[in-house]
Amino acid sequence: MREAQLGSHTIQTHGVRLARKHTHDWVVLILLAALVVAVHYAPPFSRFVGKDMMTDIRYPVKPSTVPAWAVPMISILCPWLVFISIYVARRDVYDLHHAALGVLFAVLITAVFTDVIKTAVGRPRPDFFWRCFPDGKQLYDQVIGDVICHGDKNFLKDGRKSFPSGHTSWSFAGLGFLSLYLSGKIKAFNRQGHVAKLCIVILPLLLASLVGVSRVDDYRHHWEDVFVGGLIGFIMAVLCYLHFFPPPYHDQGCRPYAYFHMLEELQAANSNNAQNQQSTGDHRIGMSEQQHNRTSRNDLESGTV
Repeated sequence: MREAQLGSHTIQTHGVRLARKHTHDWVVLILLAALVVAVHYAPPFSRFVGKDMMTDIRYPVKPSTVPAWAVPMISILCPWLVFISIYVARRDVYDLHHAALGVLFAVLITAVFTDVIKTAVGRPRPDFFWRCFPDGKQLYDQVIGDVICHGDKNFLKDGRKSFPSGHTSWSFAGLGFLSLYLSGKIKAFNRQGHVAKLCIVILPLLLASLVGVSRVDDYRHHWEDVFVGGLIGFIMAVLCYLHFFPPPYHDQGCRPYAYFHMLEELQAANSNNAQNQQSTGDHRIGMSEQQHNRTSRNDLESGTV
């Protein structure tokens, strides 16, 4: 189809109808967001921590290089800015809507998975010792040998949510989706061998990896937490991307499925209109011929008389 057709698919002309068609999807997103908040504040499993286990969780408490408020900015806002920029250039509201919807689903589903596993596992963070004993004075149960913490309750509660890394899973979900989106837009896998395109695709994944590395450097997570968090996020990014878009290596990988469905519906409607116009024209021609024959017959009868 001609690129000129994209000019009519804007937010003003198709945005409201498209949003109404996917109302149930936006409702599900709201429910997922509420579930994320509920699970986030749920108390984690209180895993046994003995004195001989303190070696790997006695790292100092450091401020986060990437604060919690920056994670949604990285995983959601950054991809959205790219989506909006491409919309301004191409004026395709189908692409904008499904890209925004897809990255939100990827991030929120990842968040639910991550927080549920965090709460169920209850693995201590590398700096758990100083969260538990902020003054350095250790205290253990005399019978079973479990820790008896006297640190801040909220800080200690967060100290039992090491596995998997939420920062990493969110980042790989959002930026992984962005990487797949860009690879489809620039046709990075069209077998032409342009390495520059591959560099563009890898850039978001590099940024997500740096977020994960910062969590290890800040002693907020073990490397296994970061690895599994990144794996969860990227798997969800792939699943959500393929739900809305063809694979990046596909010939039609630069547009969402909804765009091609819309074109098929438009072609079918135009074909039906053409058939209706043709049948109407044939009907009019038949009526004209019948009227002409009737007039000729009347004239003939009048001449005979």
